[in-house]
Amino acid sequence: MATLIQLIVLSVSLALDAVSVSIAGGVEMKQVKLRYAVRVAFFFGLFQAIMPLLGWVVGNTLTESVASFAPWIAFFLLTAIGIVMIRESRVKTKDKRRSILSYKTLFVLAFATSIDAFIVGISLGLIQIPLFLTVSIIGIITFLLCVPAFLFGSQINRYFNGKLEIFGGVALILIGLKILLSSFL
Repeated sequence: MATLIQLIVLSVSLALDAVSVSIAGGVEMKQVKLRYAVRVAFFFGLFQAIMPLLGWVVGNTLTESVASFAPWIAFFLLTAIGIVMIRESRVKTKDKRRSILSYKTLFVLAFATSIDAFIVGISLGLIQIPLFLTVSIIGIITFLLCVPAFLFGSQINRYFNGKLEIFGGVALILIGLKILLSSFL
């Protein structure tokens, strides 16, 4: 049975993609409020908790057929959003906060960054681990890490005068590529 420390380490490692995307989302913001950070963190935390649960269900039924193409889905979703962020960095708009804070974008980002949690969920059925405690810890830790990450990203952007949106888009593409490449290793 997994110890609490092992669950925390698992949770932090699963949250790292969401934390990176939170920083990139904060970079995109011209004006940040705590409620924006909480909204982003809530989506990421919720998906990081739900996806291992779904993975566990699927793992008990379909196993390998789903796990084989999940990294490709994450790669394409993150790459598409990264390209949109890079493209939008060149366009001057009055209010850019709509892009990361839109529910559609948050849904796609949260889904894409929680694909690895889905895959972990597939294996949870094979080991003796308290499922609901595990998914709760994963979700809570993701939330707690994403709030300051989003706020940190916005502070970085203030110093670089909005020039870091390209970095945020490239970061999303690289995260997608990392997920894809790690599926081959």
